[in-house]
Amino acid sequence: MNNYDISIIMPCLNEEKTVGPCVRSALDIIYKMGVTGEVLVVDNGSEDDSVHIAEAAGARVVMVHRRGYGLALRKGIRSARGDVLILIDADTTYDFRDIPKMYYPMAFGKADVIIGDRFAGGMSEGAMPLSHRIGVRVLSFLGRLRFGSGVRDFHCGLRGMTRKAAGKMRFHTDGMEFATEMIAEAERRHQKIGQVPVSLRVCRYERVSKLKTIRDGLRHLMYIICGF
Repeated sequence: MNNYDISIIMPCLNEEKTVGPCVRSALDIIYKMGVTGEVLVVDNGSEDDSVHIAEAAGARVVMVHRRGYGLALRKGIRSARGDVLILIDADTTYDFRDIPKMYYPMAFGKADVIIGDRFAGGMSEGAMPLSHRIGVRVLSFLGRLRFGSGVRDFHCGLRGMTRKAAGKMRFHTDGMEFATEMIAEAERRHQKIGQVPVSLRVCRYERVSKLKTIRDGLRHLMYIICGF
């Protein structure tokens, strides 16, 4: 099994319009950084042509047939071969050029975990509905209180950890609340957490969002209240 400097991990569910451009952007940034790496797409039961498109673009694809954001990322973390793991959505809403400023602090031992901050990095008009902005701020505030964390944006889909840090954390959640669990686990295991500004933009292709505002917000809230 090959070992790499970086693994860029993308959960994917019916993203045939966006996964190809995302894989190519990830491979391009790995090349420009001058490091060894892989792009790992974790397919979460897609019913379209996402798998073939991802493979054709140059990704390694692993499968998780039971759906769930957390399930997909947990599989990706276990399957990754890089020393630094970057988690990013496969929907073109994040800028892959933000990856180097996340990678280098972890590669040089200055951080074990890095979380993107969309509020500091800027959001294009329409990238996040007002209800989501309010919800993220409220849940992040509660998460900071509950877990003693300084993280501003608990739900950012662009984040990373070293493989060593991942080996110390214990992930159990299946859904979107994985984003909260990852920060909670990092705090519990006394990992060094860094934050960097990242940008958020509107998807360049017509697609249906996987996020369910009330359901997913409640899952985050329940983890904050009850998660251990």
